Amino acid sequence: MNTDKRTEIATLGEFGLIDHLTEPFVARNASLVKGPGDDAAVIDTGADDYTLLSTDMLLEGVDFDLTYFPLKHLGYKAVVVGCSDIYAMNGHPTAITVSIGVSAKLSVEDLDDLYSGIRAACDDYGIDLAGGDTRASVTGLVISISTVGRVAKEKVTYRSGAQLHDLICITSDLGAAYLGLKLLEREKIALGGVPNAQPRFEGYEYLLRRQLKPVARREVIMELEAQGIVPTSMIDLSDGLASELLHVCRQSKCGARIYLERIPIAREVHTLAEELHIDPVTAALNGGDDHELMFTVPLAMQDKVMQFGYGVEVIGHITEESMGAALVTPDGSNIALKAQGFHGN
Repeated sequence: MNTDKRTEIATLGEFGLIDHLTEPFVARNASLVKGPGDDAAVIDTGADDYTLLSTDMLLEGVDFDLTYFPLKHLGYKAVVVGCSDIYAMNGHPTAITVSIGVSAKLSVEDLDDLYSGIRAACDDYGIDLAGGDTRASVTGLVISISTVGRVAKEKVTYRSGAQLHDLICITSDLGAAYLGLKLLEREKIALGGVPNAQPRFEGYEYLLRRQLKPVARREVIMELEAQGIVPTSMIDLSDGLASELLHVCRQSKCGARIYLERIPIAREVHTLAEELHIDPVTAALNGGDDHELMFTVPLAMQDKVMQFGYGVEVIGHITEESMGAALVTPDGSNIALKAQGFHGN
């Protein structure tokens, strides 16, 4: 470790850290169409389609807690995370590699459960397990999944293509995964040391499902194809709406306005948020882990998008870069959006 100078990661911020780490790298091969800075790398192999490649890592104690996260669900979710990255490029996943770091507390039967979830997700999304690696770990379970996909060259969608007056669309309600996590954490604390205790999940099954078994929005990509729509930009909402919208604004050199009353928030989110004294809007903007898609389309596409049968919502529009990115409240006030600090998700 460098002891001469120490810069805390938090001082760089999310965008600054990415820039700092990747800036020295230059593309040496003409086949690399898009490197760091999007949901997946884009590689031209000479075929009619581009090859897409993304990598995601899940760490025990940071991204999941095995006290309440079933291994089968964890395996399923790990695959969904990678698939969502590929869908965010307007592509289709085809294969994964899975590498795991395994601690001594896990048995072969535990790993069977993990891989049964991986297999179930592969079945649901039509992808293949192409390989991986297994190592011992002294810090808990580590899962690293690389996802390969494909996209027609004329349909690849980046974070950098949003245009003035484009509509900002999201594929479903937000904040439920975060509240599902908070519910699990609450029950873990409440039942700590209580023998044969039963957690109180009644009425919040939707929140648990959104946290423990998320869905990657393949059907939206298929509907975009069917309607002949190529979004001008798209991104996976893994780190929260505010942070991801700022990514798009930064890379597209634009501003944005999203409207509070148009952000879909499930009834269960409002109910549990009130119990836990959490602002549901904050959960929707910054909670993360939803793995929905946010995309932009020209204003002329509004009627087509509104006819989608998959809960797509138009929540705002793209503005001049000088206007910045803001949330507009019902009274017309503009609240500047801020990215969350460095975190593990």
